[in-house]
Amino acid sequence: MRLHITLGEELVEELDRRAGKRRRSAYITALIRRGLDDERRWDEIEAALGTIDATGHPWDEDPAAWVREQRSADPARTG
Repeated sequence: MRLHITLGEELVEELDRRAGKRRRSAYITALIRRGLDDERRWDEIEAALGTIDATGHPWDEDPAAWVREQRSADPARTG
């Protein structure tokens, strides 16, 4: 789909330096895709806020010990 957008001269100059005049569309597409992915992830983070209780977790008494235990229980981890 074609889309008409207006960009300032300085922005286009930087775009050309980074992507080249022949790769503008692909570069802009990649940036928009990355930006939308970031926005989607942020939406998911905000939706999850407050969904975990403040207490009653196995890590409450000693978080560092709990993390060490989790790491040592994973055979795929080294160190």
